Amino acid sequence: MKTIAILLEEMYNEHELWYPYWRMKEAGFETLMVDTGRQKVYKGENGKLEAKPDKSAAEIKADQLAGLIVPGGFGPDYLRRSEEVVELVKEVDQAGKPLGVICHAGWLLVTAGILSGRKMTSFKTLKTDLTNAGAKWVDEEVVVDGNLVTCRQPEDLPAFMPVYIDQLYKS
Repeated sequence: MKTIAILLEEMYNEHELWYPYWRMKEAGFETLMVDTGRQKVYKGENGKLEAKPDKSAAEIKADQLAGLIVPGGFGPDYLRRSEEVVELVKEVDQAGKPLGVICHAGWLLVTAGILSGRKMTSFKTLKTDLTNAGAKWVDEEVVVDGNLVTCRQPEDLPAFMPVYIDQLYKS
């Protein structure tokens, strides 16, 4: 299976969505933009780049995916309001498929309730939220804990993507 989902919502971080999108395509994966089903077009944080969903979270299941990437920005705050998105994240995690989480995307994992005892990183302002949810937060460029692959910020993407792709080939 070579299909990757990248979650999409309003106010996504442009770098954290498009860099993984093109890297996954370059690595030979079908890459789907999966949203909450709220709208037909989403704008990034800067309001300049638009992205269109391929499917909503209600239309896809973890068994159809090789992995899932959650970009940061303010989008994760909208994503975590969707029961279907939260359920998809839980299913991907329970299936042991690579779950890539960038910057502020950890907010979604807090809502999914899947952080207890797991080592991860994020943008530094999420440290309190993540540790209160049971995560073992560290300030490192990329952190792997089982199927969970996390990075702090857009500048970490060149280190994050090879690690995430490696996890896909291992799973």
